[in-house]
Amino acid sequence: MTVLAVRTALETALAGMSPALDTAWPNLDFTPVDGTPYQRADILFASPDNPEFGAGHTEQGIFQIRLYYALGAGADPAEARAELIRTTFNRGASFTASGVTTTINRTPEISPGRAEEDRWMVPVRIRFFAHVAL
Repeated sequence: MTVLAVRTALETALAGMSPALDTAWPNLDFTPVDGTPYQRADILFASPDNPEFGAGHTEQGIFQIRLYYALGAGADPAEARAELIRTTFNRGASFTASGVTTTINRTPEISPGRAEEDRWMVPVRIRFFAHVAL
């Protein structure tokens, strides 16, 4: 259940940001509204780390958020949201769900934007880890 706890902690933090932004969550129906920005959130788990012998381990990976804004309206609105995400998920921030604390171990990466269909997309990658003692 640690993967679920990590996902819940990170998704809850993203959903709690202000101002709110429509979000496409994994494996849930989502239809973007024309002209309205939205974000798509995915967790890319890496291989768990096993720093010690035993049942404990460290979950690690990337929480990737792709921001979708109107194409042709300039990069500023998407980049401003990316900076807000970077502030919310700053290096050292931690989020807890079901007794598992997920920690951000690097400053989030804001990648260059690009046109994707009818939107301007800017990806933000947030690297995390969660020590799990069993």
